[in-house]
Amino acid sequence: MSNSDNPLRQLENFGQSIWLDYIRRQLLFSPEFRRLIEEDGLKGMTSNPTIFDKAISDSNDYDEQLAELVRSQKSTDEIYEALTTDDIKRAADALRPLYDTTDGRNGFVSYEVPPRLANDTDGTIAAAHRYFELIGRPNLMVKVPATPAGLPAIEQLISEGHNINITLMFSVKHYGAVAEAYLRGLEKRAQAGLPLARVASVASVFVSRVETLADKRLEEKLKERPNEAVAALRGTAAVANAKLIYQRFKEIFGGDRFKQLQAKGACVQRPLWASTGTKDPAYSDIKYVQELIGPDTVNTMPPATMDAFRDHGMPHATLEQGLAEAAEAVRRLNEAGIDLIEIGEELQHEGVESFAKSFADLLATIESRRAAPRAAAS
Repeated sequence: MSNSDNPLRQLENFGQSIWLDYIRRQLLFSPEFRRLIEEDGLKGMTSNPTIFDKAISDSNDYDEQLAELVRSQKSTDEIYEALTTDDIKRAADALRPLYDTTDGRNGFVSYEVPPRLANDTDGTIAAAHRYFELIGRPNLMVKVPATPAGLPAIEQLISEGHNINITLMFSVKHYGAVAEAYLRGLEKRAQAGLPLARVASVASVFVSRVETLADKRLEEKLKERPNEAVAALRGTAAVANAKLIYQRFKEIFGGDRFKQLQAKGACVQRPLWASTGTKDPAYSDIKYVQELIGPDTVNTMPPATMDAFRDHGMPHATLEQGLAEAAEAVRRLNEAGIDLIEIGEELQHEGVESFAKSFADLLATIESRRAAPRAAAS
């Protein structure tokens, strides 16, 4: 398949960048990684505790370095940081030429602050500072959650000129608060006479999880009272939610407030569609790519979703199609008792807990491997 025929590569024609929602050491050393960049047009990568937990626990890729760190008497937390930040550095170095040639628009790799800090503003800021210094790459984005405690951290870090990926966003309410934090951070920076160019941020909206919970609620209602109109709402929540968030993005970043910042070199904070792997087999395996294609956006896909879209994706501008239908779907969901703002709050709380569990599992995996050489020696 030539680059021009590759559906993934064609997304560039519609202003959308592809990031990979996956990282593993074996991939970073493989020809496949170079192919993803050169043929598929990969523009960035994201990581999270769940991804690293699977990478380290399900492979032998990290055993040699882990054993060396154990011999050096490193703590579990130190081993975690060494293993994961080495991967981030390798990925950032591979994507650095893209970062340079696009003037800092693409080529980013994201690394998350520990989930236990989701409700700790000062701890989040301190962790982000340490990661920017430790990793030392201009194309690093640190991931900060869109929790109430995360919002002031986002504002502070943006005002300092750091690249931030805001995660765990599920609703229009979350998006508005995050965009506001970004603008305030830029305004503080401008007031201090500091440059705004090369301050990059994405607002990561989790898509499929909204569908999963909304559909679950709909099924519960249908068990109580079958209703064809309610049944027809299954599979509508996530795309409608994302399309309305994108319209809010256009309002905010097309307004006078941002235009003043843009005149000083500021970049838009792009919406990033996250959690785009389809969870329900009843829906298309490319649903959350195919229906969300539009300018100034990022879609971060797991490998299986990238493979599927490469195979049978049909790139065309879809993000602003059916806007009236999207608004109507949200209205009808509300009538049925499905409030997407409430769902967003529940999902954010669950997301913090889920990432915290993955982080704890990852540390437990590392601790068990730390202990193994000691047990063998004794």
